[in-house]
Amino acid sequence: MPQFGKASLAQRATLHPKLQRVLDEVIKVVDVAIVEGHRGKEAQNAAVRDGLSKVRWPNGKHNSWPSRAADLAPWPIDWRAGERPHLRFAFMMGVVYKCARDLGIRVRFGMDWNQNFIVDESFVDLPHVELHPDEK
Repeated sequence: MPQFGKASLAQRATLHPKLQRVLDEVIKVVDVAIVEGHRGKEAQNAAVRDGLSKVRWPNGKHNSWPSRAADLAPWPIDWRAGERPHLRFAFMMGVVYKCARDLGIRVRFGMDWNQNFIVDESFVDLPHVELHPDEK
């Protein structure tokens, strides 16, 4: 069975307990890395500068403590994954969605902000998962 590595566990520790619960179920199904949880001011503003985020500090879901967002990647990490990297992320996020739903925890994804199961957003953030705004 897959398990989180040392770096993923360090990032997991920065996450909201509900996200931790979801990801603890995800790792039982598919091997993933938790690339980032909480983001400080410099990291958040660098993400905006580099086009990886649209939200400046302190307004990002990664900026709260504990973090209400995580960036995940299928393991082993390959940001290119041939010509269609989105397929590995879509599969992974499908597992995240199912695990969250089974736990009664609402989440949303950077590949489908409006949650219509169509990748039609102007800004797509494949690794991003966050607690739904209505989730306490």
